[in-house]
Amino acid sequence: MEEKQKSSTLGFLWNLMDRFSGDKVIFLIALFLMLISVISVFSSTPLLARELGSDRMSIMVDQLKAVAVGFVIIFLLYYFGRVELYRKLSMLGFVVSFAILVVLVFNLNLGIVKAGSINGARRILVVAGKQIHVYEFVKLFMIMYLGWALDTYKSHGFRWASLLSEKIPRLAFLGKEFWQKVFYIYLPIGLVTFMVMMGSNSSALFIGAIMILMILVGGIDGKDIGIMIAALLVGVGLMFGAYKTGLLKESRIGTAISRITQDDDATMKVLLSAPRGSREWNDARDELKQPVGAMLAIKEGGLLGKGIGNSTQKYAVPVIFGDYMFSFIIEETGLWGAALIILLYFSLLARGTMVAKECDKYYDKMIVTGLIILVTGQAFMHMAVNVHLPLVPQTGQTLPLVSHGTNALLVFSLVFGILLSISKDARENMARREAEAAPIIEHDANEWTQNTTA
Repeated sequence: MEEKQKSSTLGFLWNLMDRFSGDKVIFLIALFLMLISVISVFSSTPLLARELGSDRMSIMVDQLKAVAVGFVIIFLLYYFGRVELYRKLSMLGFVVSFAILVVLVFNLNLGIVKAGSINGARRILVVAGKQIHVYEFVKLFMIMYLGWALDTYKSHGFRWASLLSEKIPRLAFLGKEFWQKVFYIYLPIGLVTFMVMMGSNSSALFIGAIMILMILVGGIDGKDIGIMIAALLVGVGLMFGAYKTGLLKESRIGTAISRITQDDDATMKVLLSAPRGSREWNDARDELKQPVGAMLAIKEGGLLGKGIGNSTQKYAVPVIFGDYMFSFIIEETGLWGAALIILLYFSLLARGTMVAKECDKYYDKMIVTGLIILVTGQAFMHMAVNVHLPLVPQTGQTLPLVSHGTNALLVFSLVFGILLSISKDARENMARREAEAAPIIEHDANEWTQNTTA
């Protein structure tokens, strides 16, 4: 009786997957990453549990709840999401991003919604007592917006710009394609990047890089991109000058400068030479605690790892469950665990590229491309920071769908839900092309029959 129940359950799951019309590879990658996150968060959070006055089991239960909500989001978007709806919402991506960033930058208190800070940096909105990590959502909103803007530019569909250029002579320049690109594409990129920089340099760098990659893939003229990069560099120079004159003291520009100019070898010399317990020794130890702890985790993990639950650096590195999750995974599972994580994200990159190629509409292609760049780009940046890759600044980017953090997990659940809903159309195209594909070598049916009978 039990065997029949097991076989019926397996049969139901198999039939469910067989009827799944989205891209199964992308779905399975999301499933594996979420399962890895539950185990990793449970094992990596003793310091967080102590800080919260809780225990790791409670934190794991919270992670399980977040994963469950994430799956619900993925399936709702997969079953009910429509490209037409995404396109309409994408038009609002920049407006929404700009509005919530204004609340942060100017530290506004609007009653139910107000700006909040973490470690002295304004990065969150407090909405009815709940913390919303703004930059996680801005990444997604701006990718969706750029997908719409690039598609609209290609189809010459900026109606308001054309209408204003016809009705108001002074605004006639808005009818030119270059100025439409400036106002609808380059200006939003610049504004959002600079506003994010007020609270997080790493997020500004990452969001700006993703948007530039999107417009490169989108086929925008290279000369225009060069002008935009030059404008960004000029803007950074102006912000640096404003910081030096004291106008932007509350920004994170000083943190960026210290990270760029930080010399870990010099800091290590101070740690070794300064009297233990002195202010110099404490400052040097705090600067090296996270990067050195991450490197120690990787070294001690070796090939096979220490085993699940046997990490020692989780008691020393404050945010190993977030910014240094990849190092933690290597310490417990070794290079085999690292290879699995890398394989999953590379598979996502390859599969996402295939899905983008099979999309019929330009908007679909750009959205899939941007979302795949978001997930894999953040994953590889996280890994580069963890292994202390030269010339890579110590940024606070989490490992998508794996690191602890409810806001990030929910945002990436939205990302995978959108990918799966768009992939339904792409899979139909792939299936049709496979059915229409001719064999490599044509055989005559009569000739084959004669050869086999002989």
